[in-house]
Amino acid sequence: MEKFVYLKSTANLSTGGTSVDVTDMMHPENIFLCERISRVIGLDVCGVDIMAENLTQPLKENGGCILEVNAAPGFRMHLAPSEGLPRNVASPVIDMLYPPGKPSRIPIIAVTGTNGKTTTTRLIAHIVKNNGYKVGFTTSDGIYVQNHMMEKGDTTGPISAEYILKDPTVEFAVLETARGGILRSGLGFSRCDIGIITNIQEDHLGISDIDTLADLARVKATVVKSVNKESWAILNADDEYCMKLANELNCNIAYFSMDEDSETVKKLSKQGEIVAVYENGFITIKKGEWKIRVERATHVPLTLGGKAKFMIANVLAATLAAYLQGFKIEDISLSLQTFIPSAAQTPGRMNIFDFKKFKVLIDFAHNPSGYKGVEEYLSTVDATKKIGIIAGVGDRRNEDIKECAVIAARMFDHIIIRQEKHLRGRTEEEIIDLIMEGISSSERTVTYEIITKETEAIKHAINSAEDGTFITALSDVITNAIEIVQEYLDKENEEV
Repeated sequence: MEKFVYLKSTANLSTGGTSVDVTDMMHPENIFLCERISRVIGLDVCGVDIMAENLTQPLKENGGCILEVNAAPGFRMHLAPSEGLPRNVASPVIDMLYPPGKPSRIPIIAVTGTNGKTTTTRLIAHIVKNNGYKVGFTTSDGIYVQNHMMEKGDTTGPISAEYILKDPTVEFAVLETARGGILRSGLGFSRCDIGIITNIQEDHLGISDIDTLADLARVKATVVKSVNKESWAILNADDEYCMKLANELNCNIAYFSMDEDSETVKKLSKQGEIVAVYENGFITIKKGEWKIRVERATHVPLTLGGKAKFMIANVLAATLAAYLQGFKIEDISLSLQTFIPSAAQTPGRMNIFDFKKFKVLIDFAHNPSGYKGVEEYLSTVDATKKIGIIAGVGDRRNEDIKECAVIAARMFDHIIIRQEKHLRGRTEEEIIDLIMEGISSSERTVTYEIITKETEAIKHAINSAEDGTFITALSDVITNAIEIVQEYLDKENEEV
């Protein structure tokens, strides 16, 4: 009786093939050929399938040929061959991917604080990118990889940090880290190479059991306490709560200050500490009594000609981080000069739009400290009339909302009150009443009106602007405000 035996058309291990180790029999020319194939195709790890009578001769002599190249080869045939010596091929692959002694983690710079986090993060990312790294960074307006927005929104928590740290294309992470994310879920990373606290000011108090600046400082301290022992924490030497944290840290500490002659800076310099200072118009790094002048502040566009003092503080923090990371002074200087504040580069951070007869400034200031920074800048601005568009944020304390209104009354001649967003548990009327109470308690008498919708408030201010007017929109909805103003500016340019 005849029997039929059906044979497989392939000889794969999965279909009954056998594996025989012939590593030691491979002709050197065949080894060279396989290595060249991997380089030509661009694979660090690959499997080369060969059909030949044997591998002890060069393929060109015995008529052998290359069938295919696999990007994900199997290791089982080498680890447990049917015949021959087992080879632990996984070990050299791992050693090649993660060489012994080479860091297995990408550098992380984490930025926290009350004000200035986003700008400082963006400036550091710009410096890092200019030094040849593929940088990923998170901000309160989105997640970015190489300046490409990957996700839009307030992305300053651990999920956003994880997004960047999981991206295989990212070589350097700069992470804005806010209090909300820390309180909800932690940091998203266990250790960072540089941690920065820009400042600790009154904001978000009375929420999540954070009632005092000391409470807020403890939350912000989470970032600098995560710094590697041999790495650096950067603290604001002009902020008493930042300075109190210095004794709690178990890492190197550097500082930045707007006042070179303060007693704190003098003491730190005498101790040989590294301090970035604003002195004689320069962004300067001091090492003890030695000075390294990085760049003149007026040459740094972000400082608006040196007039925006709070921006200079952000530049000091970013410059110090770059210096401690090991970047060259000349490269840092060039990056400072090429970081142009704009609605595209720094949305909502001192964005100025120049119309023919007036100017419009949009800024994200939403707490007393932020308002004071804008006030200091506006004191240097010549204008026939200064108009402010302001709103309150519902989850701030009554005194914070009123204090913002008091500051607004100091720096504006006319105020437009708007309130359609971020009520957060309050009524629109309640917040507006607090703002009006603050304006009334000011030492200055200013005019004001209520236009609740932001779009209408901005349009009204622009349409009623006279020659020399300077409009300032302190907006909590940056995208909308920028789009409205840009539309008006584009329309004006089209009419030229």
